[in-house]
Amino acid sequence: MTGKADFTQDEWHVVLEGPPSAGMIVVTAQRGGTFRETIAIAKAYVEARQHHGESELLDEIVSAKPETDHTRYHSVEELKEHGLQHLRDAVALLERKATAEELEDYKRFVLNLADKVASAHREDGERVSAAEQAAIEEIAASLGTRAP
Repeated sequence: MTGKADFTQDEWHVVLEGPPSAGMIVVTAQRGGTFRETIAIAKAYVEARQHHGESELLDEIVSAKPETDHTRYHSVEELKEHGLQHLRDAVALLERKATAEELEDYKRFVLNLADKVASAHREDGERVSAAEQAAIEEIAASLGTRAP
């Protein structure tokens, strides 16, 4: 089992930064619903905590408060570019240090979080807007998987 102790402080920060980065990419994909969608990020963590014990790695990830630095990026495009890079970096780290199952759990958690954010606010009567779906597909590609 892989846990926080298997990573340097900087590496662990990269792993932790991936899920909320994915959430913010979806939040900023389309105007409207920002408050509900931001709350959905925290709710995804709360729900994941209910599955405590299934994965030490995921337990430690979701026990940390999801943090996003809103002042770090100067545009939506910059946030998206850096967020997708965070995901690619996290996957590369997990490929080296975690089991294949733990890596898949991480990817599943990130995509589930992204879907919850997209579903938190209806746009034009749609559960997930085209812009949000496109963002989820880019997130999945950065994770090296396919969108659900």
